Amino acid sequence: MAVTGTRPDRADEGGGESEAGGEFGREGLRAVAGRTVRAAGGALVELVGGLGTAALALALLLLLAAAAVTAPLGAGLLLAPPLLRALHALAGRERGRLGRRGPEVVAPEPAPPTRLRLALADPTTRRELHWLARHGTAGLLLGLAGFLLPLSAVRDTAFPLYWRFMPGDTTATSFGYGVAHSWADAFAVCAFGIGAVAVILGLTPGMARLQADPGRRLLAAGPDQDLSLRVAELTATRAAALDAHATELRRIERALHDGTQNRLVSVTVLLGAARRQVARDPSRADEILERAQSAAEQALAELRTVSRSILPPVLDDRGLAGALSGLAADCPVPCRIDVDAPERCAASAEATAYFVVAEALTNVAKHSGARSVTVTVRARGGRLRLTVADDGRGGAEEAGGSGLTGIRRRIAAHDGTLRLASPPGGPTTLEVDLPSGS
Repeated sequence: MAVTGTRPDRADEGGGESEAGGEFGREGLRAVAGRTVRAAGGALVELVGGLGTAALALALLLLLAAAAVTAPLGAGLLLAPPLLRALHALAGRERGRLGRRGPEVVAPEPAPPTRLRLALADPTTRRELHWLARHGTAGLLLGLAGFLLPLSAVRDTAFPLYWRFMPGDTTATSFGYGVAHSWADAFAVCAFGIGAVAVILGLTPGMARLQADPGRRLLAAGPDQDLSLRVAELTATRAAALDAHATELRRIERALHDGTQNRLVSVTVLLGAARRQVARDPSRADEILERAQSAAEQALAELRTVSRSILPPVLDDRGLAGALSGLAADCPVPCRIDVDAPERCAASAEATAYFVVAEALTNVAKHSGARSVTVTVRARGGRLRLTVADDGRGGAEEAGGSGLTGIRRRIAAHDGTLRLASPPGGPTTLEVDLPSGS
């Protein structure tokens, strides 16, 4: 009886372990499936993104071939410098694209030449030409596959749902052959779609790596390149970021110490005076309490101002375009805002752009004597570019205490660039280029 009584318990224990193992297995399968789908989705995005530069690479490759053929006639020699500039620009665009999807592809220094004789002997230009040939052919085919595979998967998998409504002689499959005359034919087309889904899940990550490999190997700085300039640039950028952070902390500390703290001290003093006056002269106590309430409201307003200066909530609520429109509305100089940013940028990039425009508009109002100012913002290719132009008297300098030094530090902290053109007599144009982080 004792043995008979223990067998169900062991069976129950085994069943419990099996059930727990089954739950663990299901969780593991869900995790693997999620990783597979995410990897395939990211790979498709990379392949389609590479399709754009691959199409440009093919067009440029054909133009370079035409220039080489017509070189004996002289036309190719005239076309060589602009085509070489286009080659270097396209290579830089591909470095930026690859850097957004993985490790940064460091550009070689110095910039490759655009004169034909020097370019033919330049190793960087030869590597870029090698990349152009591979990316404009194999990279283009891989990008087309990444674009067409999802369309084929959706069309063919759903074919049984709509095949009865199609004309009788219409090609059934996405591959361009076969006509469905029965349900068996329709489900055979559906099998092609399921096969396309399997290819997407299983092969597209490798296809994306294959498409990106020439760019990562051929467009990066070679072993013969001196990277000391890039190291020095990154060191200076890090120092600028630390300086900007320390400057921002000092500004916040001064704002809290000189403004809000003094207001709160006065509130404390006034409340103490009102408590002492309650027994002596209640009417006088009411007057002191009103003053304390006014001081507390001013302290609260100053706290809101300080908090908005750290990261304006209007950026989250209305985006960069709405935030800049608010700055333009508060600017005493008539201001026009032109923002073209199809996608949201990183919060740090938007905050930097907001503060740059705010400081620039303050400078325009204080120093320029301008009658109008225009703010233009463009977000393209992983870069955020903004321009602030006014028709004032010009002559702006960083050493003039106009806040340009602080703007430059903020921009350098994001590895961006600033250009200022402000001749005496005007106009003044401030151009900023930032990584958007999108």
